[in-house]
Amino acid sequence: MARRADAERNRALVVRAAEEVFGEAGIDVPMSEVARRAGVGIATVMRNFPAREELIEETFLAAMRDYATAAAAAAADPDPWQGFRGFLGYLVRVQGGNRGFNQVLTTMFPGAERLEAERQAALRDFIRLVGRAKAAGKLRADFSPHDLPLFLLATSGVVRPGSEALAVAGRRLVAYLLRACEAGDTEPLPPAPGARELYRALENSSRGRPA
Repeated sequence: MARRADAERNRALVVRAAEEVFGEAGIDVPMSEVARRAGVGIATVMRNFPAREELIEETFLAAMRDYATAAAAAAADPDPWQGFRGFLGYLVRVQGGNRGFNQVLTTMFPGAERLEAERQAALRDFIRLVGRAKAAGKLRADFSPHDLPLFLLATSGVVRPGSEALAVAGRRLVAYLLRACEAGDTEPLPPAPGARELYRALENSSRGRPA
């Protein structure tokens, strides 16, 4: 019984350390740094999380659930344009609070089924929100729900955890983006890339690999 309690304690230490390290420096931090911050050996980390993806899922699942909840709340807003505006404002706040989650939002993890299920739930609600905002005549007709990664990319390039000046800049950027999204602009947009291709390109870009 004591060994099991020790194992659970060590697992909790690893997850807590990952929350700190990934939040500060991003999800590509060496696992050895997670072990060091947790005060355990690298073997303990690897025994609990043989793949980095598993640790990322455990670390950010709650945050991704909050993201899905925010999308659902926006989709249920009686004023869909207000819901759309509020959701984009939420994205800037959450990206500015955690560098690792900033990356997770623009990276797909095929093996992390729980994480991806929450992402897909958020996308479904965002699609519903977009449809309602268009029906209300507030959102431009050619806006695609799959433009969401573009918004994430644009805001992630500005916001940084702990910087109030960049948080202000992020809110200003969202205001510009919202003006561009409003119905009334009749000039057509360039075609959107495929959603999976875009996520893959974003992931490679964030990790310094060719798109």
